[in-house]
Amino acid sequence: MTKDLFSVTPDNVSSLVDHFVASPTPYHAVQQAAELLSAAGFVEIDRGDRLPSSAGGYFLAVGGTLFAWIQPESWDGFVVVGAHTDSPNLRVRKNPKIEAAGIGQIGMEVYGGVLLNSWLDRDLGLAGRVQILSDDGTIEERLVMDNRPLLRIPQLAIHLDRNIRKDGLKLDPQHHVIPMWTTSPDEGSSIKDYIAELASCKQKQILSWDLMAFDTQRPTLAGRDNELFVSARIDNLYSSFAGLYAMCALGPTPTFDSDDVRMPVLALFDHEEVGSTSATGADGSLLIATLERIATASGQDREAFLTGMAKSFVLSTDGAHATHPNYQSKHDSAHPIRLNGGVVIKRNANQRYATDALGEAAVVKVCRQADIAHQFYIHRNDIPCGSTIGPVTAAKLGATTVDVGAPQLAMHSIRETAGIEDFEHLCRLIGSTWKIQP
Repeated sequence: MTKDLFSVTPDNVSSLVDHFVASPTPYHAVQQAAELLSAAGFVEIDRGDRLPSSAGGYFLAVGGTLFAWIQPESWDGFVVVGAHTDSPNLRVRKNPKIEAAGIGQIGMEVYGGVLLNSWLDRDLGLAGRVQILSDDGTIEERLVMDNRPLLRIPQLAIHLDRNIRKDGLKLDPQHHVIPMWTTSPDEGSSIKDYIAELASCKQKQILSWDLMAFDTQRPTLAGRDNELFVSARIDNLYSSFAGLYAMCALGPTPTFDSDDVRMPVLALFDHEEVGSTSATGADGSLLIATLERIATASGQDREAFLTGMAKSFVLSTDGAHATHPNYQSKHDSAHPIRLNGGVVIKRNANQRYATDALGEAAVVKVCRQADIAHQFYIHRNDIPCGSTIGPVTAAKLGATTVDVGAPQLAMHSIRETAGIEDFEHLCRLIGSTWKIQP
């Protein structure tokens, strides 16, 4: 895999920024993924259709989840790269209308482990999907986005609670993160009228929605030498787009160094931030069912599929904690992680990450062969460790699985910070893993 898979140039960074901006929700991220893959020559398959038997590049999308794969003429097993499209945020309730102190507000439900304070005093837009009843009686899904500063959650002034200076503002998720959107709640359109306008339909056509607030500020490069990438949803669009760029660079009909090929697969899941247990999450049946369908379509029986699974390899890609310069005591001093220091291989003895010695050795070998900078993360013993899709994917597939990621700061904040060079490192690791076949 060549080093120019993704290089840090103004044009490439501008494209990455545009993809982030166009992906405020998992559904929009999948739409972006579909456009990238189609432009690279991959063919979209409807989930309800039979999968193709011929060699080539294909993908299918289900809500906020997408699978893409490159089917060689002959293969034996899979090399799966996994990531997730969702991020912690605030989501519109079913009955969202709230009025208080003459202010019209929109009721929200907290999704995932949100750093609530980071959502205060931000310019928030609204995006998601709306299910409408079409004139012919069918249900139609429409993606919507309003990237104006539509919503705002003002924090409490320090003069009204002097403890804020000493203890910081403590937020109640039920009462303190309700965004305001109008000072004239009795005038103009209702919230449902507004949603109908977004979806270009009549209010009576609206059946349901999945709408969520998002930060309207564009991603940017920061730091003295523009070495930092600052954006919403780095966790985990960084990994998702790294996987997409690597898959598109590989192309639908690549050549491999060996005849003993394991099929490259990209799996982008929804609902990681709430545990992955859903119809489209990594802890569901969708991945293994799709892999078996791919195997069956190409003429392999169940025994051949199970044998191939035993030879398969999974690279789970998600954010990794960089060492915070102001809170170094929160990190294990023997395992410092540096922004722009390379991809992070994550291990945890209690299986919060799926990496073991066998998988780690395979990834280190790829890094050495492709000259990819890499680091090793170990969590402190006295602080609970987070997790990701690696352990649940390993449990579902029974395949060697390694958790890796790009280092970042302020994980789960509305605006996170990563190193732009680490995006290049991650792209190259993913592409090299598919090409070298560890």
